[in-house]
Amino acid sequence: MQTLHTDVVIIGAGTAGLAAYRAAIAAGKQALIIEGGAYGTTCARVGCMPSKLLIAAAEAAHAANHTSAFGVHVDGSVRINGREVMERVKRERDRFVGFVLESVENIPAEHKLRGYARFTAPGVLAVDQHTEVHTKSVVIATGSSPSVPPPFKGLGDRLVINDDVFSWDDLPKRVAVFGPGVIGLEIGQALARLGVTVRIFGVSGSLAGMSDPAVRQVAKKIFQQEFYLDPDARVLDTKRVGDEVEIRYVALDNTEKTERFDYALIATGRKPNLDALGLERAGVERQLGAIPAFNRETMQIAQLPIFIAGDVNGDVPLLHEAADEGKIAGANAANFPDVQPGLRRAGLGVVFSDPQIALVGQAFAKLKPGAFVTGEVDFTGQGRSRVMLKNKGLLHVYADKLTRRFLGAEMIGPSAEHIGHLLAWAVQQELTVDRMLEMPFYHPVIEEGVRTALRDARDKLDQTLSDHAPA
Repeated sequence: MQTLHTDVVIIGAGTAGLAAYRAAIAAGKQALIIEGGAYGTTCARVGCMPSKLLIAAAEAAHAANHTSAFGVHVDGSVRINGREVMERVKRERDRFVGFVLESVENIPAEHKLRGYARFTAPGVLAVDQHTEVHTKSVVIATGSSPSVPPPFKGLGDRLVINDDVFSWDDLPKRVAVFGPGVIGLEIGQALARLGVTVRIFGVSGSLAGMSDPAVRQVAKKIFQQEFYLDPDARVLDTKRVGDEVEIRYVALDNTEKTERFDYALIATGRKPNLDALGLERAGVERQLGAIPAFNRETMQIAQLPIFIAGDVNGDVPLLHEAADEGKIAGANAANFPDVQPGLRRAGLGVVFSDPQIALVGQAFAKLKPGAFVTGEVDFTGQGRSRVMLKNKGLLHVYADKLTRRFLGAEMIGPSAEHIGHLLAWAVQQELTVDRMLEMPFYHPVIEEGVRTALRDARDKLDQTLSDHAPA
């Protein structure tokens, strides 16, 4: 076994790990990045990019099938070639992965080590059976893995996770999706639009991370008009029958049904890749299976020279957040014990369903009841949305009663990915609703709906002041 000495070790070469490596090198320290799996980020291989490729194909199919309302009639039926769809998904996916691999290849060979790392003592790691590494600090950026509940494990190769979907050579005929979170909803709707019979089952009414009950209810009704979705499903039994999955469930009409599917897609959450690291030997305190407590401003675990970044910490599992966390963790690992808080941006989440979903700033569920007002716009009658036949959805904006500051928003509706950015910038700039209404709004654009919601919030804030004014 060879022995190496370095200033910073980064475990994991995904988005967070690569950002941590660059930050450590920029600080003038020696850094070693250790990776046991395939190079290439979750986003490029099995996440953001291949899912958007599948969604793009689905949107093309949906648009081609819905032209008659404009008076545009397509002669003949729209034909979807599943093999061609998946060929493009995989070809373009591999192109994106290639860009990541290229950046990894540019890292000097002496700064990379292949294998799985585990702590043997504080500041000491064993990598497989071939290397012992002594380091001053460590960044854990090992990512996460899909979590499969035990009842599904008997389904064998009829059970798939989102990683598997992007390896298909052709589209299946029938898929049951368990988990209407971001992944399940995006992939489920895309498959449905590509001609696959889809059933999406959830628990406790949750849907794509939305916590505003009114927005979530509107979203549920919109999606249920297009495909089967039960966010609070009663699934009675799942079992494998030959090369199929048989599911017995109570349907939305309260009748019991039994159906068979080619696959059960399990999208019920992810778990951090921590258990094999031997964290207890590094002095890290954690309960079995839990993520150790850490400071999200510095990414530091306790007062240790150990930092945790990216999906593995379960904080905000998004690429741009992973990049930010990696940069903060890498810089602090390099400069330890001089640990400084880094830039954490305003919350922004987007679900690339249709209509899209955007979650901005403080979630509704975390706002203090009675301390805020809600401004609303229903996109049903919104001008530009109606012109494009995209007039579905609801936007809620939240403003503090005392300061009039814009706190956040939840929405389902057209162009949510763009509107979400504008609103996230407003949160980060700590703008008031009044200041936001001073900004330009062109006509006719979907953003005029934002103005409507902000005006509604302003009126409610003014009413609050009036109600509390001295007689």
